[in-house]
Amino acid sequence: MSKSILVAGFTTRHVAVSAAKAGYSVYAVDHFCDADLTAVVKDHMAFDELEELPFAIEEMMGRYNPDYVVTTSGAELLEVPKRLGTSPSAAERFMDKGETQKFFEEIGIPVPKRLERGNYPAMAKTLSGAGGWRNAVVHNEEELLEWLEFVQNEPFMLQEFVEGTPASVCCLASGGKAVALCTNMQILRGGDFCPYAFSGSMTPCPHPMASRMADIAEKIAAESGCVGCIGIDFVLTDTEAYAIEINPRFQGTLETVEGALGLSIFQLHLDACSGILPERPAVPEGFAVRKILTAPEDMTVKTDLLPLSDIITDIPYPGTTFEKGQVMFSVLGKGDTPEEALASLDKHISLAVQHIKE
Repeated sequence: MSKSILVAGFTTRHVAVSAAKAGYSVYAVDHFCDADLTAVVKDHMAFDELEELPFAIEEMMGRYNPDYVVTTSGAELLEVPKRLGTSPSAAERFMDKGETQKFFEEIGIPVPKRLERGNYPAMAKTLSGAGGWRNAVVHNEEELLEWLEFVQNEPFMLQEFVEGTPASVCCLASGGKAVALCTNMQILRGGDFCPYAFSGSMTPCPHPMASRMADIAEKIAAESGCVGCIGIDFVLTDTEAYAIEINPRFQGTLETVEGALGLSIFQLHLDACSGILPERPAVPEGFAVRKILTAPEDMTVKTDLLPLSDIITDIPYPGTTFEKGQVMFSVLGKGDTPEEALASLDKHISLAVQHIKE
């Protein structure tokens, strides 16, 4: 009989699909409960506000008594039994961007300098939160005050603005050791609204500093106290890889990592949590890319998109409506080169939009 897994967090589809493909019986507690999540799990429970999440987890634990629990975004610090991954005590430091900055500095990692208010331009970040959607470059005090209003005056920090390529490394960590499994180039939203919001990835990262980034990420992961699959974000310039954040959980690049490597990252995560790390990084089979697609206009999903699950993920149900600019779903592409992968992605985006408009 296969082991059972409960995956719980704000968004769980990427982890649940990986676990199901690895042969596990999967249950989910998720905010969205997209069609391609419910298609692979044995049962699921939706929640609206994060305050409801602990109660939903308790309910599902009582129903099914799973062998393991894996937490994703929003649930990193919850005390849950049978956790398969980084403990809340180890994760807590990295949920605070200021504390993460101190950690990087303590272990001698290249990191953008922290700035005092009044030094511009600067990258403004709230101390908590993920996905980069509230990050902004501010050039003067007036812009900072406007940004503070946007983030409702949450605690924040200012960093030196480093212009470069956003990237990340998928790492496996266990017992003070780590393996940098694969590098990723991140795709950001761009534009005027939330330009630094995470909007996809390409794996592996084709930047010349990718190898340097992987070496730094291994050191970070080994000394972080994290366990299992984690992600470390960077900005790459022509001469350096600057560490930005640590995600002490499965990261949003999971799909492109699995697509490029042809491996079950969930199984590697479970192995790492048992103290087993691969001897060396896997060799990518090609390039995989994912882009989070926003609605080009007000739209309604009129058809069942599940038959397109090889190229579309986070699939909405028929009848779902989207306003212009609202996130709809993700689209995938693959190729032997970055150019081929991006061409494949563009083709699949056109196909997806065509199906919605039919």
